[in-house]
Amino acid sequence: MKDPLILYMEKLKILCCPANDGGCSYYRAWNPMQKLEELYPDQVEIRYDKNPLKLDEDSPEGAMPPLDTLEDMKWADIMMTQNIMNYGGPYTARLIGAAKEHGCFVHYDTDDLLTDLYEGHRLTPVYKEQKLDELTKFVYHHADLVTVTQRKFAERVKEYCGGVLAIVKNAIDYNLPCWNVPKSPPPYKGLVRVGWAGGIHHEEDVKEFASVPHFVNQRVGSNKISWDFYGCPPLAPGEERDWQHDVWDNYKKIMMRGLKGHKNYNIFNAAQPSDYGGMFARMDLAIAPLQMNNFNDSKSEIKVAECGRYSIPLIASNVGCYDETIENGKTGYLIDPGAPPREWVRILTKVINNKKHRDEMGRNLHDVTEKYFDLNKVAGYRLELYREAMRAKNHTLKSGLARAFNNKDD
Repeated sequence: MKDPLILYMEKLKILCCPANDGGCSYYRAWNPMQKLEELYPDQVEIRYDKNPLKLDEDSPEGAMPPLDTLEDMKWADIMMTQNIMNYGGPYTARLIGAAKEHGCFVHYDTDDLLTDLYEGHRLTPVYKEQKLDELTKFVYHHADLVTVTQRKFAERVKEYCGGVLAIVKNAIDYNLPCWNVPKSPPPYKGLVRVGWAGGIHHEEDVKEFASVPHFVNQRVGSNKISWDFYGCPPLAPGEERDWQHDVWDNYKKIMMRGLKGHKNYNIFNAAQPSDYGGMFARMDLAIAPLQMNNFNDSKSEIKVAECGRYSIPLIASNVGCYDETIENGKTGYLIDPGAPPREWVRILTKVINNKKHRDEMGRNLHDVTEKYFDLNKVAGYRLELYREAMRAKNHTLKSGLARAFNNKDD
């Protein structure tokens, strides 16, 4: 039965301000909010704006209009944003301030530990120069609600949060066509496709794994394995190369050194976030090697949700929150950080050589992800979280629904 307080009230008005159109924004802002609209059309109304402060990009001074002209800010009960917006750190901080000035309940979400980048991260110099770690702490302090992806992350940032801090796991809309692509069989019987999907900030992680493929090839036979690397930025004819292409050139050098002349590998271009499922439909086994540092140890287990959809077991470094879903021998394997390469070789050899074991782990992981990582089943948690956070902050919002939403008895 629908809540009687909601039946005859205005909809809760949410202004969603994604940082960009990348994968993080897709999983943390675009898709969850779109799912709320789909599942709760009588309760929420959502507007989307990647430039809510109306920055004039053609102006050399980066001019912004007066705050009292921002109609979406006047309209919204909740302003939700995440990460550092494409317009930079000061813009992100100003957005938080503008939302507060307009009486919005401010929800800030992040899936990366922006307060503690490691030295090997390509953007570390930029973060230090622009003091983005301090800016992020400022945002944490002034937001009414801060959401992160996992427990270790929350522990690392709780001292900076001035409002409510909550964990919202990444989830995937398994109803989307890209997550219903038929599983693609290997080109010939007996071949096992080992997949790695990564972006542009994994140089140190690739080094962790570099020597492993050569030794696995020796033990299993290179004709029985295909090492498939996903995420290389495409380069259209006539398009100029940028630093992302340099990153992947370096990945390739590291990977090729590890393969020592073996040709049993493929490198695939990156896909749009809405097309990620196609990558995993072509894998039989997935790997996630990670260097141990605070940044990586705060990462989400989104790869679990991606692998589980296609019943692919995951072998990962025991870094981050993989230990919440990966159980050795049941849904995959965890390799202790700092373990010698021979441990990776041992586990991979075992799993590659035993199809029955591999398939059973994949089915088990599928069961877990269907229960806990399907956005269609967990999206409503966000509405309940807003209710509880408003009550904790004693925050009265603007619309009739918001007032009822805030004061609803359990």
